[in-house]
Amino acid sequence: MVKVYASSVIEAPPDRVWSILRDFNGLPRWHPLIEASRIENDEPADKVGCIRNFTLQDGGVIREQLLTLSDFDYVCTYSILSSPMGVQNYQATLRLVPVTDGGRTFVEWSAEFECDPGREDELRRQIGQGVFQTGFDSLKGLVGG
Repeated sequence: MVKVYASSVIEAPPDRVWSILRDFNGLPRWHPLIEASRIENDEPADKVGCIRNFTLQDGGVIREQLLTLSDFDYVCTYSILSSPMGVQNYQATLRLVPVTDGGRTFVEWSAEFECDPGREDELRRQIGQGVFQTGFDSLKGLVGG
């Protein structure tokens, strides 16, 4: 099992950050790699079990299922159902933690998955830096910090 972890501090309170991240269909709003997204079967974007189907800027299509969503704990977990990345059994968690000193937010994004032997380091970098950190940087620009 390959594990990827990234974290950052955002200069905005958790409620403001969460109002963006909790929208399972909102990736195009805050992540620059995402061109378009829709929730299949017209289900609500906060319904556990819903499936988002999104298109990357390079034309790739990814389908992910929402597994947990907690407004109390500021956490969501999802799995990849299909993707051009070559990962299997992919599960990720996005979590916010209040930083009480200054009203900031500690954000962490982690994933575990399987892949073909020899691709572990490449995918660790691609997901950790290319997806997670890129998302954090864009989110900071959107909410501040």
